[in-house]
Amino acid sequence: MIYLCATPIGNLEDITQRAVRILTECDAVYAEDTRRTLVLLNHLGIKKPVFSCHEHNERHKAKEIVARSAAGETIAVVSDAGMPGISDPGAAVVAAAIESGEPFTVLPGPSAALTAAVLSGLDCGRFVFEGFLPREKREREARIEALSEESRTAILYESPFRLGNTLRELSERLGRERRAAVCRELTKIYEECVRGSLEELAERFSEGTKGECVIVLAGAQPGEEEADLERMLMQMERAVRAGERAKDAAKRLAKGGITPSALYNEYLRRKRAEEA
Repeated sequence: MIYLCATPIGNLEDITQRAVRILTECDAVYAEDTRRTLVLLNHLGIKKPVFSCHEHNERHKAKEIVARSAAGETIAVVSDAGMPGISDPGAAVVAAAIESGEPFTVLPGPSAALTAAVLSGLDCGRFVFEGFLPREKREREARIEALSEESRTAILYESPFRLGNTLRELSERLGRERRAAVCRELTKIYEECVRGSLEELAERFSEGTKGECVIVLAGAQPGEEEADLERMLMQMERAVRAGERAKDAAKRLAKGGITPSALYNEYLRRKRAEEA
């Protein structure tokens, strides 16, 4: 049998009794980072052989895990923290087990995404998990553009070093007033949840921070884009009167789901209507 075990995201007391039992009874543990998992096992007083299963070798290790299970062994699969397969290795193990028909199950437990969603105070009735935003520019811009129209609360993971830049990007494209929360060091002694507008959060974390971070974004509200368009058109009118080219002003002011070309075309349409 293969068990995918959720492990603490910070506070080691958050592991379930069932996970402790499986880690105690299993024949081997496959871990994203063997050093971090050994810290947990030592804390629990468990001695087991620990093997690596990370993003660079997961497909190969998945076959090995399935073969060991088929031979009668009980295997536990863990990531550094939280649920395997959610922005962490584990999906390839599940796929290999399904393909081979080998039995597996998931032991529920800690999740940074769900913990942050509730801690944020934002609406959790409907939400979407985005994981880490892409690093490649074009794909990243497309994902952020999609978020500008997302009506559900969105949950993102981010590095503490890139947090400030990501918040600035989100503020520029989703609107400075969009409500959000940054949750960091979840379940640890220095746990923090900072709530505010994207503009406020971008300024607060402009120089980065420490610890693992989760961004929770409020969903787009009905009429929000229309209100943003009116504000941008007013700003654009003032900029043009001050001597700035209309196209340049549109590029500078466009944000959220409103592209520079859409803003520019709407500006021209209204100018023509005024002159007619």
